[in-house]
Amino acid sequence: MSSNPSVQVPSSPIPSIQELGFDPQELRRKYDDEREKRLRTDANQQYQEVSGDLERYNVDPYIESTIERDPLVEDIEVAIIGGGFGGLLISARLQEIGVTDFRIIEKAGDFGGTWYWNRYPGAQCDIESYVYLPLLEEVGYIPKEKYSFGPEIFEHAKRVGEFFDLYPRACFQTQVRDLRWDDDAQRWLVRTDRDDVFRAKFVVMSSGPLNRPKLPGIPGLKDFKGHTFHTSRWDYDYTGGDGTGNLDKLSDKRVAIIGTGATSIQSAPHVGKAAKQLYVFQRTPSSIDERGNRPTDPEWAKSLQPGWQHERNHNFACILAGEPTEEDLVNDGWTDLFKSLSKLLASAGDSDVSMEELGMLAEIGDFQKMNKTRARVDATVEDSNTAEALKPWYRPWCKRPTFNDEFLPTFNRPNVELIDTEGKGVERITDKGVVVGGVEYEVDCIIFATGFEVGTAYTRQAEFEVFGRDGTSLTEYWDKGMRTYHGFYSHGFPNCFHMGLTQTGFAPNFTYMLDNQAQHIAGVIEDVNARELQSIEATAEAEAEWVETVNAPDMMTDYLSNCTPGYYNGEGQAGGSDGFLQGHYSDGAVKFYRLLREWRSKGDMDGLITK
Repeated sequence: MSSNPSVQVPSSPIPSIQELGFDPQELRRKYDDEREKRLRTDANQQYQEVSGDLERYNVDPYIESTIERDPLVEDIEVAIIGGGFGGLLISARLQEIGVTDFRIIEKAGDFGGTWYWNRYPGAQCDIESYVYLPLLEEVGYIPKEKYSFGPEIFEHAKRVGEFFDLYPRACFQTQVRDLRWDDDAQRWLVRTDRDDVFRAKFVVMSSGPLNRPKLPGIPGLKDFKGHTFHTSRWDYDYTGGDGTGNLDKLSDKRVAIIGTGATSIQSAPHVGKAAKQLYVFQRTPSSIDERGNRPTDPEWAKSLQPGWQHERNHNFACILAGEPTEEDLVNDGWTDLFKSLSKLLASAGDSDVSMEELGMLAEIGDFQKMNKTRARVDATVEDSNTAEALKPWYRPWCKRPTFNDEFLPTFNRPNVELIDTEGKGVERITDKGVVVGGVEYEVDCIIFATGFEVGTAYTRQAEFEVFGRDGTSLTEYWDKGMRTYHGFYSHGFPNCFHMGLTQTGFAPNFTYMLDNQAQHIAGVIEDVNARELQSIEATAEAEAEWVETVNAPDMMTDYLSNCTPGYYNGEGQAGGSDGFLQGHYSDGAVKFYRLLREWRSKGDMDGLITK
């Protein structure tokens, strides 16, 4: 049938242009035009590494005092790299199976991971707190609001650390130098910048990508003579205030924020409220839906039954994975998209819907959602030119959706101005300001709201190297893309588990993924110990088959190929290995973790070499 919804055939489930109130073909052209403006041949190379003279952007500003200690030399069962929620979850799950001989090595000064670093004013999670904050039932805590702000999330990470007695096992302010596999001893040698030496039977890599600042490669960045910092290393000594705002020291300052992603959307309202002048520099506008935050209902909290968090989390994951679900327990902007598609399918009646028609209905649902998002911009932003520039012209999953009720009204302030670069980005930075389109905007301070490194090599993000059997480095082994079995193990790297986004089942709620991964890894370690095995690793054949599975083209591949550039698709290079959503189990997170449970239940460790 025709791909144009205006050309109808008998019993077609596709609504007409008249029924829709818009022309999908026109929107496709608009999306393509906006994408074309932003394509760059340098893709991820447009960003520069925070090293050398730029290393100052990676320094921890939150350390009140340096932790002084002697080097540790220990034989341990498990070395856990990273003290974010991944590291906390695997620590909790290990203790559940009786493994207590482990160390957590963390470069920051406390637990929290991303939420240790993201202390900018207004920092907030875009996933409901009741499903995002892990181990709520275990520690006996109920979040204050439907969407938690950064300070509460950071406090919860510390609460988990206290509850599971993890502080005595943690090495904070400690950076791993390298990991080396000793084949004779069947142990990992873990060395740190504190001259620690740990000999560990297992290593769990949970350092994650959301900790290392990403800087744009703007010419002249080092020439600026004013003040600069990255949002993940917020300088409250300069701005005044704290995570709730009140940035009183900016009252006489002209400030530039470069970036309009989630971080800018949450922090810009606070800067705009305090600064003498704020310029917000935009390459691509974000999709901003309503937040609608509200305090937790104490009566609802009292009504919760044991197992409620797992049930709620599973319900949320099922809806986002397209699994049949009778009830929406979370009921937010994330689930709204999928319910819209269900309504379209219901309106199609009993007719047999082909895959092509299903794809078109999904696209129409996307168009309807984004039309509402763009209408919200018009209804909120008073200046029509600013409103037009703030409208996102792409499908909802091309970038991680954001939810905020303060960012758009900020542009109604007389001291706030959006500088839209029409997809090109900032032209250059001078000693006194930022240049776009030949116009220099003089400022006292530049704040880089440019996110974290998520499209660079795994070991660059981790800031250390891993050497497996025969001295092969992980960087070399993954030179042409990640190579794992089930996302956890790589051939030639025994007893080394990866947590995070390495060829697993993706879900917007990261802690859902991390907890399922932690339970799986703990289960495997328990099985290894029960069998009195020395080591496990992926067979080359199982690894190759899994890589083929997760890299096979699917609906998401085509979807991302037509998206505006961003970290989801390797800055427009969809199909490559660097895209944030490349190399994931195409049937979704729910089915992926079900697959893992079935794999464990068989008990034969299929796909692994055991010794």
